[in-house]
Amino acid sequence: MKTFEYRGYTQAGHAARGLVQAFDLKDARDKLAKQGVLTRNIQPAGAKRGLHSRKRLFDTSTRSLIYREMAALIKAGLPLDQTFDILIDTPELGKNTGILAGIRDAVREGSSLAKAIGDAHPQVSEFEQAMIEVGETTGRLHASIDHLAVFLEEDQVVKEKVQTALVYPLVVLTLAFIAMIILVTVMFPAFSKVLGNMDVELPLITRMMMKVGNLMNGPGLLIPPLAAIGIAWLVRRARSEADTRKKWNQRMFGWPVAGRIYTSLVNLRFARTLSLMLEGGIPVTHSMALAGKATGSPWVGGLCAAQAETIRHGGSLADAVSAVPPLSETLPGWIRAGEASGEVPGLLQNAARRYQQAWERSIARMLSLMEPMIILVVGLFVLMIALAVLMPLLTLNKAIL
Repeated sequence: MKTFEYRGYTQAGHAARGLVQAFDLKDARDKLAKQGVLTRNIQPAGAKRGLHSRKRLFDTSTRSLIYREMAALIKAGLPLDQTFDILIDTPELGKNTGILAGIRDAVREGSSLAKAIGDAHPQVSEFEQAMIEVGETTGRLHASIDHLAVFLEEDQVVKEKVQTALVYPLVVLTLAFIAMIILVTVMFPAFSKVLGNMDVELPLITRMMMKVGNLMNGPGLLIPPLAAIGIAWLVRRARSEADTRKKWNQRMFGWPVAGRIYTSLVNLRFARTLSLMLEGGIPVTHSMALAGKATGSPWVGGLCAAQAETIRHGGSLADAVSAVPPLSETLPGWIRAGEASGEVPGLLQNAARRYQQAWERSIARMLSLMEPMIILVVGLFVLMIALAVLMPLLTLNKAIL
């Protein structure tokens, strides 16, 4: 049986919505009609075009809650279909029940949990799918999902810290930008006419501001929308084309500050996933490829898949990791030490903790620097505007005296 999501009206005229299990669409309509529900919209649960907007559904906080409860239920010995039955009845999940029902139906039809969750919503990342696949492969699904829940919770905390830290500076920056636009497009042109009649030589900064104002009053008005369209096109292309996505991802590792943070994150994900795979008895070749996929980096994932072939032909794990640039700094040393002592999974867990500490320190340092940097930019805007206005007035005052 399949699950269908419906919207309609009861015989009393009240709005009704929910889930119904049936063999097909006709059977679902018949069941609802017997219950006295006149359906307005009905479709398979979790369909790409939902009955309500899917943009705010299945977000990071919701998925972390689902993974946390799923791990506890699976650890208790419940099969997946019963696990999803309980999750669907969880009040906190609210409008996500349709997506969960769709995942349950896909699992019942023979799909893997990783594929079912990955197909359920576009917000589910490759890293999440890879971590769930690791759990299914190793037979330790509850442990893998629990690690995933912890990571998403920490990621959500970081996002909230960034958003909180940026609220005040961005408000100030926005107001300063609006004030600057008004000055250069309205006040400076009128100001230039007054000064032009007085035959006063204008300072360089004032002339620059006037040129900006003339540009913004003419073709410059098209610059912001064209820039937004161009950025949106580049982002869409980078997401849709695999080669473009790999190239952009490769460049991210070379960015001044964010590149270092991203490198720590990739090492953390790789080390933690590889440890889980090896501890579960998965062959090194498969573990290498899947751990690379779990990094969430398409470039690193491709390199790890290629290096998995070198391991299959007799190469060592440490040498294979050394051949992947973002992983080659310190991780091969941990692996060599583990190979010498026979404790590769344990040392990889230690390495993952070190990378997590480095990642958290980098995030904290970036947040501490971001707010004063934005305030400094606002201060420079204000200084430029003040100089552009005051310097001609001082020149005019000297000319009068």
